[in-house]
Amino acid sequence: MNLTPEQLAAAQKANLETLNGITNQALVSIEKLVELNMHIAKASLSDSMNNVKKALEIKDVQQLLAHQAETVQPMAEKMMAYSRHLYELANDTQAGFSKTTEKEMQASQKKMNAMVEDWSKNAPAGSEAAVAAMKQAIASASTIYENSQKAMKQALDVAQTNLSNATESVLKATEKATKSSKR
Repeated sequence: MNLTPEQLAAAQKANLETLNGITNQALVSIEKLVELNMHIAKASLSDSMNNVKKALEIKDVQQLLAHQAETVQPMAEKMMAYSRHLYELANDTQAGFSKTTEKEMQASQKKMNAMVEDWSKNAPAGSEAAVAAMKQAIASASTIYENSQKAMKQALDVAQTNLSNATESVLKATEKATKSSKR
């Protein structure tokens, strides 16, 4: 089977469009990451200045301990919120890439099936086994891809659950430590 120049040009155009889409997805994710980091940097600077001002007003050890207790929990909560935002950003980016990949895989599979059908119509007599083997290979590749996508989704779900549990545990431990230090 020979490809025509028009078919090659169309394939190159489709590949370029896919690359452009993936690049745009990556740039949007990077932009969101930069925005998140800028927000964190501004908030951290403001919090640090407030903490320094309060620290300069401390007159005894009890006030120092109270000040430390007041700053620990909000800092831990902000760190956990930042971690959640990073995870969500990574998850959204991965989901976008997966959607694009899935779309491309489906299109490729359709093209491959059409090529095999075209080839099988023009194949010489006695090549039925080769055609059947080609069709089976395409079906197997599709199944493997679908199974890997399912496994990846399950792994992401487990990671989300673990992150949520860890966040909850850290916040509870921080709150408990803060309460203990205030006594």
